[in-house]
Amino acid sequence: MLVFAAGIYLIFNYFFTEIEINKYETMKEVRKHQAIERGWVPDILPKSAYDIAETHDLDTNKVYGRFYYKEEDEAAFMQQLQPVHDSNDTYKWQDFLFKPDTKSNSVRYRNKPSAQ
Repeated sequence: MLVFAAGIYLIFNYFFTEIEINKYETMKEVRKHQAIERGWVPDILPKSAYDIAETHDLDTNKVYGRFYYKEEDEAAFMQQLQPVHDSNDTYKWQDFLFKPDTKSNSVRYRNKPSAQ
């Protein structure tokens, strides 16, 4: 009976994780829903950020996101980031990693693994 209960527990934890996906049109919506305070969206996003999407797992605390920005904010945004060693296209800021695509004015981000 104990093995059965453990099996059911493992199946539920594997298939029914606490994953949420949120989309925000602007930074105003991000702030309204307190996504920055919750750690789902980094506070470094440019004011012009739009079409912001984030996925977070409450069980593992992993966060993945993407946003677009206006070109006029690119230089100021990039100045706040530090390059990650051994990578020419990944940058860090606090507990987040960023992969900017300056051709499409978009950025993918995630939180850093806790081992780093």
